[in-house]
Amino acid sequence: MIKQTLLTGWNFMRWLRLLIAVFIAVQAIQTQETFYGFRAAVFLFQALTNTGCCGANGCAVPTKKQDLDKIEAVDYEEIK
Repeated sequence: MIKQTLLTGWNFMRWLRLLIAVFIAVQAIQTQETFYGFRAAVFLFQALTNTGCCGANGCAVPTKKQDLDKIEAVDYEEIK
């Protein structure tokens, strides 16, 4: 389960979070700032677990699957 999460589903946002984490980590080491180290750890955690501020796909709009084979009759009512 964890191995599958780490190795699959790498999209643009995961790569961007990973690059930001590496950049901030390098800056934290160079400037010896622990706050930036914690910030880099948060971005690294988000990149590795595919989570964001809202969790995994928390901000995504759910897709509604439609059954194209099933056609429903629509009743109309005339309003005067």
